[in-house]
Amino acid sequence: MKKQISICWLRRDLRLNDQAALYHALMSKYPVLPVFIFDPEILNKLTDRDDRRVLFIHNQLKKLNNELKVHGSSLLVIHDQVIPAFEKLKEEFDIKEVYTNHDYEPYAINRDSKVAEYLSVTGIPFHTFKDQVVFEKSDIMKSDGTPYTVFTPYSRRWKEAFFKLSLPEYPSELYLSKCLQIEPLSVPDLENIGFEFPEFNSAKYNISEDLIRNYHLTRNLPSVNGTSQISVHLRFGTLSVRYLVKLAIQWNEQWLNELIWREFFMMILYHYPHVVHNSFKKKYDQIEWRNDEKEFEAWCRGETGYPIVDAGMRQLNETGLMHNRVRMIVASFLCKHLLIDWRWGEAYFARKLLDFELSSNNGNWQWASGSGCDSAPYFRIFNPTAQTLKFDPKLIYIKTWIRDFKVDYLKPIVQHEFARKRALERYKIALNEIPI
Repeated sequence: MKKQISICWLRRDLRLNDQAALYHALMSKYPVLPVFIFDPEILNKLTDRDDRRVLFIHNQLKKLNNELKVHGSSLLVIHDQVIPAFEKLKEEFDIKEVYTNHDYEPYAINRDSKVAEYLSVTGIPFHTFKDQVVFEKSDIMKSDGTPYTVFTPYSRRWKEAFFKLSLPEYPSELYLSKCLQIEPLSVPDLENIGFEFPEFNSAKYNISEDLIRNYHLTRNLPSVNGTSQISVHLRFGTLSVRYLVKLAIQWNEQWLNELIWREFFMMILYHYPHVVHNSFKKKYDQIEWRNDEKEFEAWCRGETGYPIVDAGMRQLNETGLMHNRVRMIVASFLCKHLLIDWRWGEAYFARKLLDFELSSNNGNWQWASGSGCDSAPYFRIFNPTAQTLKFDPKLIYIKTWIRDFKVDYLKPIVQHEFARKRALERYKIALNEIPI
């Protein structure tokens, strides 16, 4: 006779503490089997067989499995398309309910809709919960019921709503003994899902009171360890956003604002899914990009002759991360100095960033190009040299990532003033072609 169970389907919530879906599953009357599915629909789109994100997920799954073993349970990891994975689970278990947390990206919404339909046909309830954000979808709207498209009033309304909110608590870690008692299972090796073991330093974060209280003073200095490095942990849900917001409320409003920016971009993606492939401000799709492939390749390699740009790209290529201030500089340089379509840069970041999140990556690239909601005006063009003097005057960051650095190490790919004037002319022509 098959065991009657509830399934907690883990996705972007790879932790056992303060986890909404897991908590609700554990409160059900059936033992809970935590399941993670390595979905080929996602994996096959990854360009690099040594993608660091897959290793990060793999390492976290092993960690969760070891934690569950202490409670006599285990994590079941499946490598298959989602519907066939559930079909296999149904063959082995009498599944009474499935619990999972909301995801907001277009692929995930479509996938979850298909899973909900499949489970409905088979008579299995599908319960989903808000977990990776404080406010989602249409939680924060203007008084007329339409979405905000400017960050400042959105953040103001977010804060007003938060202080009226009783933040939910999901102490799932206290009830892990309710997980299904089974023989320990092993997490499949990376080779079994078509990936290699890349060189990888664990993504360490710092959410100490000292760092967060001083965040507004240090966040723009790439040579200083002045940022918390939580982005990858938010991306994969290894840290609870509710816990992080509580820290931010206590210690630093600027750090809180960065968490709110993340939810703002998620809300934009949910309400305006066209931004995945097109500019939020449609008139910006009229820009005639140069899209010089050799210049793009030089930018990717970190060989533009602009040290702050090249250091950032080399950090990205080597580690999968890049300092936030430098991300703005390199993105502006690609779009404005080289007149290369922001979508090219967005796609390269999507391929390389350990903390890649579609909504934030898209939102920030459109911000840099001027094409997004609440963007920098198109005539704001970062001067890489001025940015270096302001944020890395002793060249500490630059010399960290350009190890053979010397003055004039590479001839600049383009002169700043020439590029600035060219960008302004090209933008003006495009934006005047159709009514604003």
